[in-house]
Amino acid sequence: MQKPYRDFSEYFSAHFPYKVQKISLNAGCTCPNRDGSTGTGGCTYCNNRSFSPEYTARLKPIGEQMQEGMAFFAHKYPQMRYLAYFQSYTNTYGDRQALQAMYAAALAQPGVVGLVLGTRPDCMDEEWLRYFADLRERTHVFIEYGVESTLDRTLRRVNRGHTFSQAAESIRRTSEHGLPCGAHLIIGLPGESRDDFLHHIDELNNLPITSIKLHQLQILRGTIMGRDYMKDPAAFGLMTADDYLEIAVDLLRHMRPDLYVDRFVSQSPPDLILAPRWSIKNYIFTNKLVNTMLNRGYRQGDLYGK
Repeated sequence: MQKPYRDFSEYFSAHFPYKVQKISLNAGCTCPNRDGSTGTGGCTYCNNRSFSPEYTARLKPIGEQMQEGMAFFAHKYPQMRYLAYFQSYTNTYGDRQALQAMYAAALAQPGVVGLVLGTRPDCMDEEWLRYFADLRERTHVFIEYGVESTLDRTLRRVNRGHTFSQAAESIRRTSEHGLPCGAHLIIGLPGESRDDFLHHIDELNNLPITSIKLHQLQILRGTIMGRDYMKDPAAFGLMTADDYLEIAVDLLRHMRPDLYVDRFVSQSPPDLILAPRWSIKNYIFTNKLVNTMLNRGYRQGDLYGK
């Protein structure tokens, strides 16, 4: 079925003549707003266990993590190739030589054809950009920036530790170095409305990004936001799955038509989720979104610039 938006799998198809799979890796990084460089306590919504697969739970050598991750998929797709996905925390924050050695160890594994790296926009300096631009001469490199919101008042409220202007500048400099990059947004952060969500898309439409990754706000155990929620649940205007679906459709319609969409929802481990507990699989939500758009005759970008 033809999707009414540019799925990120189309990006992979345009760059690789074979099926590729990202393998999540844990480099043992931290964040500048956890260790005191920018702040302490981390982002109020963040519990890193929510996006670290079991095979990265105990920090193992990167090569071993990569092998275990590939083994998970290899029996189903023997011809598959892999991308080393440095996902947890801020993967350009730490000892530069040690991190570069980990990237090299991942890329040295048979069948690995590129690197996807998640980081903060305030942790990508000129030296890193030159390094990744040089690396891209030899392998595929894609940078993911945690933008989360384009509103500084929200970024302050969730203790993000950087401004939107810093994110925009990092994205521009990344593009100037010939590196594709994506922006990650959390939809539903406290104090934000539908108009704010559309503002996020308008701002990102004007930046040289390749992809957008969306997901709903999840309030997790072991977080500052989780503790606040337990004290006063009524203070959080949480969306239902149907509410969020309508928002996601609206955002897609205002989104630049050439952008790839990496994801709409996130599924944290059930034991971590305080709210909202939708109990809906990612693919089921995506199928419902696709059918909703097709039934209404909507497409990505049909309201872009309007």
